[in-house]
Amino acid sequence: MCQLMGMNCATPTDFNFSFRGFKCRGGNTDIHAHGWGVAIYEGRGVRTFHDTLPCAQSPIADMVSKYPIKTLNMMAHIRYATQGSVSLENVHPYQREMWGIQWTFAHNGDVPNFSSTSSASSPMKNHVAQHQQCGEEGMTTAECAPASTMTTTASTSTLPTQNSMPMLGSCTEAIYHPVGDTDSEAVFCAMLNALRSEFKTLPTLPVLYEAIQKLCCEIVRGHEKETILNFLLGCGNFTLFAFSWPGSREGSTVWNGLHYLVRSPPFSTARLKDEDYSVNFNETNGPIDRVAIIATKPLTSNEQWKELKRGQLLMFDNGLPYSRPWECAGIERRGRGLSSRAIPRGEICPHRYQYNIPKFLFESVCKAIGKDCSVVWAERAVDLGCGSGQSGAQFRPCVEHLTGLDLNPEMAKEARARGCYDRIVVGDAECILHKDEYGTYMGSWEHDDYEGSWEYDFVFACDLFAYIGDLSNIFSTVRKCLENRGGTFAFSAEIVNESLDESNDKENDAGFVMQSCARFAHKRWYIRSLAEENGFETLSCTESTVLRKHDELDVFGSLYVLSLPSS
Repeated sequence: MCQLMGMNCATPTDFNFSFRGFKCRGGNTDIHAHGWGVAIYEGRGVRTFHDTLPCAQSPIADMVSKYPIKTLNMMAHIRYATQGSVSLENVHPYQREMWGIQWTFAHNGDVPNFSSTSSASSPMKNHVAQHQQCGEEGMTTAECAPASTMTTTASTSTLPTQNSMPMLGSCTEAIYHPVGDTDSEAVFCAMLNALRSEFKTLPTLPVLYEAIQKLCCEIVRGHEKETILNFLLGCGNFTLFAFSWPGSREGSTVWNGLHYLVRSPPFSTARLKDEDYSVNFNETNGPIDRVAIIATKPLTSNEQWKELKRGQLLMFDNGLPYSRPWECAGIERRGRGLSSRAIPRGEICPHRYQYNIPKFLFESVCKAIGKDCSVVWAERAVDLGCGSGQSGAQFRPCVEHLTGLDLNPEMAKEARARGCYDRIVVGDAECILHKDEYGTYMGSWEHDDYEGSWEYDFVFACDLFAYIGDLSNIFSTVRKCLENRGGTFAFSAEIVNESLDESNDKENDAGFVMQSCARFAHKRWYIRSLAEENGFETLSCTESTVLRKHDELDVFGSLYVLSLPSS
């Protein structure tokens, strides 16, 4: 299949190093020899280069790799043709104007719902009934249906032709049509048609994030096993979205996903995987530089790349990834949302994205363990997915030593600025509490405190599990952190209403589902089984709690407080 590369930067940066390695995969170190393209944002404009020659042999690609074009946002694509001829109209990235903004799109994968080779007997249909109904426990009207009543419109043909375009969301009329023959361009046009139909003013970033999430779920729905959907979507000078629904084609062992890393101070030397070439970025970059690089496969051999999870949507801005609507709302409030001279910008409702989970979980923990809310009852605690630190501020009065953990460096900085954490860690909640084979911590520490104990007597996670489907690694990791001291594990979870779940086969049931809002909801039996398997005792579990507000509607779930005796 094809391969993708993207970059999102805090300051104008050239992409020569990454593109130098990437272009080798276009017919030299890999088989992607059916054309290539690159889209580079410069202010309100986009500079594009396309060629049907293999990228590794293209004189245009050679020129681009040596030309120090600086940008805040770009994407590149090398093609291995599985649909459509080897011709210029089928070369990514694709580009369209919408709302006075240049949108770009590059894709890797197979999308049966949009494929010209799909059977006409398998059109896109409305699958909302297969999911939880609006207003049920774990779901709200705003989450069950796409933004402002987006619904799937049935199409009688999967061919992306001028007369019959697959529709998404509430769209009933296609404005954007494919020029070429690929399912990728058909998906891009359908997404733009749905967004254009839905919004009459520029959506704010959190609203746009949620709308794209729902469209992605709609695209894969009904063909979850066959679909491979990895894409980059650029919408202006600042913002780049990356979505991954990874997989391998039938009969192939090649895994198609998306990986990313963030380079920030202190910089070090990076070595390309596809060419014997390295750069010491400490000599070329300054203290305010930061770059996020996204690629189908890691481009360097000596850096820690992270793979996007299935169904994960990241919004990149200022060289950092964001995966929660209220994080996107913070970027919007800083004035970095969509910008257009053509239509007005929407406003963030002051009551939207309210976040009360830390308060509710804190009260549940104090009640479950029988402790006063104003006294210290935990010696060492860790806040998994601390975000900007709101949860840490809530629990701080009862904790002697508090560690905050978040994947997003920018959020970690905001958490540290609150002054409620003794230590901040940037890394993945599923692995950061492990020690690696050398006995050091995995992840990036904000302070040089490698000798601190990794054992805790209290671990809590507010609204983290909505972004993680399989919780087995989390539970086993928390158990290892608590088992010597004994302690408490508290968390929130959005819950599947099992009365609506038709499956009673637990052996073949994953125990969690991805909701139409692209957030995970878990089943109670699944959480109970993980707790029992890891030796936890349930101290309390709320049956139906309003975890947060979304569009002024209630989002329901449960608060768990578990206990683990010392070993």
